[in-house]
Amino acid sequence: MIEKKTVCQIVDEWLEGKDYFLVDVTISPDDKIVVEIDHKDGVWIEDCVELSRYIESKLNREEEDYELEVGSAGIGQPFKVLQQYLCHIGSEVEVLTCDGRKLHGVLKDADEQHFIVTVQKKVKEEGAKRPKMVDEDLTFAYEEIKYTKYLISFK
Repeated sequence: MIEKKTVCQIVDEWLEGKDYFLVDVTISPDDKIVVEIDHKDGVWIEDCVELSRYIESKLNREEEDYELEVGSAGIGQPFKVLQQYLCHIGSEVEVLTCDGRKLHGVLKDADEQHFIVTVQKKVKEEGAKRPKMVDEDLTFAYEEIKYTKYLISFK
């Protein structure tokens, strides 16, 4: 069986000096290798083809047969790595917390431990007739959420 570590090393070699980053590598028991990459401006098919050829040049089909698929992380899919959070700062995201709350807001910041989403909430100020919308920053540790994903907007 082909080792995930081996494929990751090959992908890292190809990524060196490029603005792309590795999102995930999965290898099924029957040696189907799926490599997901991303880029802040999107992924070009030509680069997926180039990476696929590079991986194939480093693996030996004579020793082990495999199926290879190289693609982008997929728009609308949950984020898997910190770099995806960093690329989407300022974008609308959906967050599903471990306690089942689904929130929509703007990704404000992210680091290795947590991320911040600005959500709008209705607040009725004392003496006011109607509630008004105010921004509230919510901070989440990654283990507090089930997923975060980019929201596609057609406004």
